[in-house]
Amino acid sequence: MMPLTCRSCATKVLVKKNSPQHTSIQWTTDAATSCPVFAERVAGGVHPALLDTCERLHDSIAEAAREGIFTYG
Repeated sequence: MMPLTCRSCATKVLVKKNSPQHTSIQWTTDAATSCPVFAERVAGGVHPALLDTCERLHDSIAEAAREGIFTYG
């Protein structure tokens, strides 16, 4: 897994791209407090375990992949 910083909020995660479609993300902090998108959803009553991912983090990962930061496998 490779470290990646969200380009929107600077939350740090670990990412592995197994293929262009499959991404594994490991949060290194509590997502509900470090990610403003997750924090807003949790404040709205959504349980953190039911949150899939943050769209802003997803965009950061996609940009990094386009830049060739990740190798697959």
